[in-house]
Amino acid sequence: MKKRSIGLAAAGALLLALTGCAGGNAGGTSDGPKALDELVVGFSQVGAESGWRTANTTDIQAAFKDAGIELKFSDAQQKQENQIKAIRSYIQQQVDIIAFSPVVESGWDAVLNEAKAAGIPVVLTDRAVDSADDSLYVSFLGSDFVEEGKKAGDWVVEEYSGSDDDVKIAQLEGTTGAAPAIDRAEGFADVIGADDKFEIVASQTGDFTRAGGKQVTEALLKSNPDIDLIYAHNDDMGLGAIEAIEAAGLTPGEDIKIVTVDAVKDGMQALADGKINFIVECSPLLGAQLVDIVKQINDGETPEKRIITEETTFTQEQAVEALPDRQY
Repeated sequence: MKKRSIGLAAAGALLLALTGCAGGNAGGTSDGPKALDELVVGFSQVGAESGWRTANTTDIQAAFKDAGIELKFSDAQQKQENQIKAIRSYIQQQVDIIAFSPVVESGWDAVLNEAKAAGIPVVLTDRAVDSADDSLYVSFLGSDFVEEGKKAGDWVVEEYSGSDDDVKIAQLEGTTGAAPAIDRAEGFADVIGADDKFEIVASQTGDFTRAGGKQVTEALLKSNPDIDLIYAHNDDMGLGAIEAIEAAGLTPGEDIKIVTVDAVKDGMQALADGKINFIVECSPLLGAQLVDIVKQINDGETPEKRIITEETTFTQEQAVEALPDRQY
């Protein structure tokens, strides 16, 4: 996987370059920072494919409203071409800062170079891009998806540590080409690959949706009826898998164990009910941190190039305890 960070010195140079052109942009006026109520930020969201994404959108919109910063919002409906159109529209509108969560990792260099040429700083949220030129964005705010996959793998290894029997695993992948799908698969494989008893017998995309998770699991149960465990790249696909398992007359969490990533409320409830066995948290509450990055750019400061959100994991007992106060 390509390295996604550069030194602070390089980041500082980037900001100097950005703030030295297109005088109408954040941090680019001779009079100093703009008032927050004069800032305009364009944000392109992946879509509304899951409970996590909906919570992410709600939190970001609320954070900008509370800060008094205008947020222009677009929903890409999980299509890269829609995000590219939105970013180009923001460039034409001469917004101060552009933020977006990339649908997929590749194919962004052209439009990000257009933003750079216009002197508009870009912030990545939740997902990364795989461009070799990381001067095309100022900061990347989001989870360490590889680490999330490793945490899921660690639980699986521990869960089956007392047995030498083979463990057949089905993987429900996220959207093909998306950073969390690539990285969560990589981290998981790195951990379970150390023991030959673990075998991923099937791996197919469910596109991060509950319907996709159900449909893929229905097919997998027919082709691989002896699956021991399902590893889903998000809760929604895991919840869809539960429906398929129950429809097949099996008991999720017992006949087939389930490990997921996200920890949204519906997933946590399924964990508390014993239908999911373990969840790795991926927090959607990025709004306040994104506002902080925007303020730093506006003030001419240098945000950290890579900002990793703090997250944990949940067992059934921990889910029962956490649910009453869960925000999403």
